[in-house]
Amino acid sequence: MRAVFIGAVQFSKHMLIALIKSGIDIVSVVTKAKSDFNADFCDLSEIAIKNGIEYKYVININHEKNVSYIREKEPDIIFCLGWSQLLSDEILSIPRLGVIGYHPSLLPYNRGRHPIIWALVLGLSKTGSTFLKLNSNADEGDIISQEVVRIDYADTAQTLYEKLEMVAEKQLTEIIGYLSSGHSIPTKKQNVVEGNVWRKRTKEDGKIDWRMSSYSIYNLVRALDKPYPGAYTVIRGTETKIWKVEEIKNNKKNIEPGKVLDILFDGSVIIKAGSNAIKVIDPRLGDYLAKGDYL
Repeated sequence: MRAVFIGAVQFSKHMLIALIKSGIDIVSVVTKAKSDFNADFCDLSEIAIKNGIEYKYVININHEKNVSYIREKEPDIIFCLGWSQLLSDEILSIPRLGVIGYHPSLLPYNRGRHPIIWALVLGLSKTGSTFLKLNSNADEGDIISQEVVRIDYADTAQTLYEKLEMVAEKQLTEIIGYLSSGHSIPTKKQNVVEGNVWRKRTKEDGKIDWRMSSYSIYNLVRALDKPYPGAYTVIRGTETKIWKVEEIKNNKKNIEPGKVLDILFDGSVIIKAGSNAIKVIDPRLGDYLAKGDYL
């Protein structure tokens, strides 16, 4: 079975390695040399070279030259795992077994942009790992495999990303088993009317408003943890990335949100939130703020 692999993020790298181990004949890896918007960007050429696989850098996957290139590879199947552009109908029609894609949510719920980030920002207790057959509409294809993934209070974007990779690798192995045995993969149609779509995140979505509850601030910070760009606050006109915080009980009604309540010996800072307070652990802001300052 001949396969073309399309991807350009860390998740793509993990899945590509899993496919190589499975023994599938990957005839080409289509990736990017750089990305201006994928915080978890990964150039897959190194993996391709190491395993003797042809690779191609593209900018617009749907350019006629790239479509012709993929068609010339005569793939039986295409894996598009970690790619931000929709594939054209021309590409979707090339492989006889279709194009397999991935979305980290419980489709049809939470289709759209930044599913790992929004799941954490909103404080969800679970998300999903979903493989689907791609069609011309984003995240609306028939579901091939879906698993529930628990989100713990201590999870960050990085730990949830890693959980999803582990679950997805197991699912992918099962999918390859179906394909290798010659069986058709069972699928389930989505009820997209029942689901919802998440919007594109903006820079302003990452700004901490100290009038938010401590829980909302905590969720925002962990949602934008690495590999993502980080939540931020403004200190004396300068944007400062906040990477790790802790909720602190403080229900005093006469303290305004954003007030620095204490500077601890280790340089961490306690700041009043809309409800309770937040301990900023990383970075250590003790050298930049004083007790009684406001953010």
